[in-house]
Amino acid sequence: MNWERLIAYAPGEITGAEREAAVLAPIVSRSDGEYLLFTKRADHLGEHPGQMSFPGGGREPEDTDLEATAKREANEEIGLRPEEVEVIGRLDDIPTVTDYAVRPFVAKIPDREYTPDESEVAEIAVLAIDELTDLGNYDSESRDHPHYGEIRIHYFRVDGYTVWGATGRMLAQFLELATDWKIPEDPDRVVDPDADFPV
Repeated sequence: MNWERLIAYAPGEITGAEREAAVLAPIVSRSDGEYLLFTKRADHLGEHPGQMSFPGGGREPEDTDLEATAKREANEEIGLRPEEVEVIGRLDDIPTVTDYAVRPFVAKIPDREYTPDESEVAEIAVLAIDELTDLGNYDSESRDHPHYGEIRIHYFRVDGYTVWGATGRMLAQFLELATDWKIPEDPDRVVDPDADFPV
């Protein structure tokens, strides 16, 4: 893992967004390597139901900054206590189709059992970074987006889970910064704007 490159990275920021949010990309260290913790969003949620995501959510008035937002949301969603979080870097802010500017924080967390808040989280998945960087588990597509124009959508398929969408974009950047993995130059396919998502 290239922590130095991740720590030194100067992330891009989105200012003046109507709605702000933050997430944690939580790293779990085990004897056989490094892992990332994801949540699978509950199916009844109004936004992105059933999708894989990093713990996080919208900024609240009581949050002193977006790092506090990410820690509070992770505590609410999986029981990760703020004092257990060691933030080591940041990724680029990204816009989402739900009009949020999301700030991802990369953090090391303890390797322990976490408890999902069933009102928001259906499952917790801890996926090996070695498997996420295996190009046999990756594919991508290019399509026109009504707001952003031509976009590249990344799909990481590990242990029966598919990480894609905004979280897939964050994951691709994290892997390029923290490992030797690189986004392949060309997408696997070009699809129509209204094509189904192959998840």
